[in-house]
Parts: sequence; structure tokens; C-alpha cells
Amino acid sequence: MFGILKTRLAVLVLFLLACRIPSSFVYALTDDEKNNVNIYQKASLSVVNVISSVITRDFFLNPVPREGSGSGSVIDSKGFILTNNHVIKDAQKLEVTLADGSKWPAKLIGADPDSDLAVIKIEAPAAKLKPLPWSDSQKLQVGQKVLAIGNPFGLGLTLTTGIISSLGRTIRSEVGTQIEDVIQTDASINPGNSGGPLLNSDGEMIGINTAILSPTGVSVGIGFAIPVNTAKRIVSQLVSKGFVSYPYVGATVQPLFPQIVKRLDLSVDKGAMVVEVAPGGPADKAGLRGGNRQLQAGNILITVGGDIITHVDSKEVQDAEELIKGIREKNIGDTVTLRVIRDGKPREVKLTLQERPKNFRR
Repeated sequence: MFGILKTRLAVLVLFLLACRIPSSFVYALTDDEKNNVNIYQKASLSVVNVISSVITRDFFLNPVPREGSGSGSVIDSKGFILTNNHVIKDAQKLEVTLADGSKWPAKLIGADPDSDLAVIKIEAPAAKLKPLPWSDSQKLQVGQKVLAIGNPFGLGLTLTTGIISSLGRTIRSEVGTQIEDVIQTDASINPGNSGGPLLNSDGEMIGINTAILSPTGVSVGIGFAIPVNTAKRIVSQLVSKGFVSYPYVGATVQPLFPQIVKRLDLSVDKGAMVVEVAPGGPADKAGLRGGNRQLQAGNILITVGGDIITHVDSKEVQDAEELIKGIREKNIGDTVTLRVIRDGKPREVKLTLQERPKNFRR
């Protein structure tokens, strides 16, 4: 009996001695863990929680407030915050919670549905605002470490880590336009992370977390972030005028479906067919022609008979999406040469791009 007590006493003494060993010795962090800790401690001061309030109607048409939660990044000491357009879309009220827990009413400064980015602003003291440094997303490489900070499910600031799984991805915005050069990552991104930063191992923002690919609505290791260079290109416009100016052709186009090529016995199978021309727009002034009749393909009616655009400034156009991409790379006021097929014959049309109307609807 005495032997058992002696053994237990010895174990207790060893346990008490272990408790006095410095925690830095027992819980020594790896270099990677230290990097994670340092980035979180610094970058989390720049990440905010964005609450958007939308008024909906119940069955009896009574107003019912509904709240949504997202994330954002402080981008300067004046109170400007970068987030996703879908985080603040249709909000009647915006509130931002800073890392220190203080809450501030926010106002929308500018939004761009095409890139799913938006800028909001709070009137907080500069001392409370810690701008997040930006990197160059053109220098990214598949396999490099990334970190995501955000407010998943409204739980407060959370850090997840991973790698860049792929670059140059294309996803669709909520308004149907293509967002290009998107970063794919396996860092866990969940609802509420939207609008928060994707960081490199130097704690610099390389992207804005925007979407996940998941059949269940939660992260399964495929997340997407808009590259920070896209934000660099448009933030100044969002701040100065509230929207982004894009070059405008003034025509609706569609791809050359195989059914169309076969039924109309077209001489080309690549390009973009003009469906409709906006009156008074650049395409109308240049003399482009839209469709003049409808063709049934399966269960849908397709407008046909319009010009088929095959080249923009000698660059071949594979389909309607490639045409839209090519035009977006141009500047407002540029004159482009379109090679088109009309009534089976090629011709060239010169078109001067205008600024897209603010009330433009796709």
C-alpha cells in the first residue's frame, strides 16, 4: 500500500514540476505556425464584419427586417472598406464592426456587380483604422501558401490556411458576367467569409474571397477569390463616381450554336451572332445588323439573321464570351475594326466604343 502511495506522490511531483516548465519550451511553435500567428495578429486588425439589413415583406405584407453577414478589409485611414457587391446588395442599412468590437454605421460609396466588388465607408477615427497592404496578384504561383480571414457564419474573426490550387479560373458574377483570372484555393471559405481578404505569407492581400463550389453550401476545399489587381484597377472609380465605366458596343450577342450553323448552312462555325442592336448605340451608328427572324432549336426560340462577328482588330473571336472579353480590354473612345459575315459575305465595320450607360441592363 505504501509503495502505491509513493509512486502516486512521485507522479504528482513530476506533474507539478512540468507545470513550471516555460510554456515556450513545452509548446514551441514551428516557423510556419509562427507565421500564421503573426499574420493573424496583424491582419485581423484590418478585417471587419459587415452586417447588411434588408427590409422584406411577410405573407401579410408587413415589413420584416432581414440581416446578412459578410466581411471586408480596411483599405485606407479615411474609412474606406473593400468588400463584395453581393454582401451589400439591396441593403437599406449597413453596419461595420471593427476588430476592437466597436460598431459603426456605414454607407455605400460604389459597387460593381460585374466584378462583385464594392466600397463602403465609415466615419471612424484614423487611429482605429489599420489599412491592409496589397500585393501583386500577377506574381502568384500555384502551390504557395495562403491565409483567409473572415467572419464565417457570423462567428467573429476566423483564420484558415491552405494553398493556391489554381490560377486563371473564370466564374460568373450574380449578374451573369464572367470574372476572370480568379484565384482558386483550398483554404476553407464559408458563408460570412465573403468580402474578406485572402493573404500571402507576408500578410499582404492577394485576393478578395467571394465564392465556394459546394453541393452542401459549406466549404469542401474549393474556394475562389477575386485577384487584388482587379480591385486596384476599379477601386478609384468606385470611390470617385460610385460605379465602373466599361466600354460599350450597344449590341446583344449569342454564340453560334451547332444547330444554328447546321440549319442556316453557315460558312463559319466560330464567332458571335448579333441578336439585337440598341438604337443610337455604337453598333447602331456603325451599321451592325441584328437578327430578323426566330429559329426553334429544341425547346427554345433563337433569334437569327444578324451579323456574325468573327474578328476584333484582326484577332479571331471564338464565341460570344471571347468577344465580350476582347471589348473589355479596350478603352472608351477606341475605334475597333470588326470583321463580320453578313448574308454569307465578309465585310469590315469600324465601331467607336462608348461608355456603357449607367442604367444598362443585361
